[in-house]
Amino acid sequence: MMLTVMFLAAFTLTTVNSQETEETITYTQCTDGYEWDPVRQRCKDIDECEIVPDACKGGMKCVNHYGGYLCLPRTAQIIVNNGREDTAAESTGGRNNVIRRTPADPHRPPPNPTHQIQCATGYEQSEQNVCQDIDECATGTHNCRADQVCVNLRGSFSCQCPSGYQKRGEQCVDIDECNLPPYCHHRCVNTPGSYYCQCNSGFQLAANNHTCVDINECDANNPCAQQCYNILGSFICQCNPGFELSSDRINCEDIDECRTSSYICQYQCVNEPGKFSCICPEGYQVVGARTCQDINECETTNECREDEMCWNYHGGFRCYPRNPCQEPYVLTSENRCVCPVSSAICRELPYSVVYKYMSIRSDRTVPSDIFQIQATTIYPNTINTFRIKSGNENGEFYLRQTSAISAMLVLVKSLSGPREHIVDLEMLTVNSLNYRTSSVLRLTIIVGPYSF
Repeated sequence: MMLTVMFLAAFTLTTVNSQETEETITYTQCTDGYEWDPVRQRCKDIDECEIVPDACKGGMKCVNHYGGYLCLPRTAQIIVNNGREDTAAESTGGRNNVIRRTPADPHRPPPNPTHQIQCATGYEQSEQNVCQDIDECATGTHNCRADQVCVNLRGSFSCQCPSGYQKRGEQCVDIDECNLPPYCHHRCVNTPGSYYCQCNSGFQLAANNHTCVDINECDANNPCAQQCYNILGSFICQCNPGFELSSDRINCEDIDECRTSSYICQYQCVNEPGKFSCICPEGYQVVGARTCQDINECETTNECREDEMCWNYHGGFRCYPRNPCQEPYVLTSENRCVCPVSSAICRELPYSVVYKYMSIRSDRTVPSDIFQIQATTIYPNTINTFRIKSGNENGEFYLRQTSAISAMLVLVKSLSGPREHIVDLEMLTVNSLNYRTSSVLRLTIIVGPYSF
């Protein structure tokens, strides 16, 4: 009897005749294009179109076929012919032998084998009498090095390098990822089997551990003593008005404006944290934050009596008698004293004495015109002459006649205060009849204590 078997899939052969018993043989090795299905206990077709990358080239399409695959044009039509059970009859010696090829039932448990099977290298016989793969990685029967990773394959195994390493000969050497196309935004640090990224100062790693993003130091932890401004990768500190950055560029130090200039205040500068203020001496008030202005105590408050008049000067005031006349002079008008002609003593004295008061600042520039004297009564055919009668012992003044009836008192030496000068200015009047008379203007000059 002739028996023909094709190993296209796992199947069972059943031989039937009238005199022989039924014999079942289970095959566990598959031909090319098939693989063993341990669940269904039969060979199943391998779909090469799914597992082979770019199986067909040139725009062809891959069509899986039993035991292989076809590359066909994309316009080709495929007609599937579902297989049916094939029956062939063969006559041998007058007996009819029927050979049926029936696909194995995947749901029927495999029958007990009647003989021992032999498995290929990398496989071993299971309890179900089928060949199953040996996991050399699990059993420890591989020969991979300690620095390699064992990967089980069908019927074999492979020694591979762990992630971050590459095979060089038989050894696994570290891959320097930092030499590959840039993984890191700023700096790359290689480690055995891996790497990590670092950022420059002022930056931090983003969630992807590769990109560096700016740290807003002003929001995170304001390091500045006063004002903080964030910039890319850093920050800058600034100070409020009246302060300046210290050498550490973080803290602020008070600016002593009083040391920067001696002219910042007219009198005295007082430094304060972040600012300064100007003060004035007694008798003055601050105007415009820096300038000192005299306080007119005669208009505000003073201690003069009713029989006294208040005279304000730069930096203070003085009380003078409302009637300054001394015997034999009598008061005829405000500050004007006249010596009566009826009195014999008056013949040798000036006819009138007028009291005037003025104030000048200390250290006034010289020469300087400070006071003008002028005749109040003009007589015809008279000649007026002017002179400093007293109070100019040190030569601080000079009297310059400016017209026939007037003269100008000139300060020729600088005066420092506080100080009071009393200068008598005399006007002599004569006529063609040898008439002679004189008048005195008693000028009280009060020099203030300061130059303002």
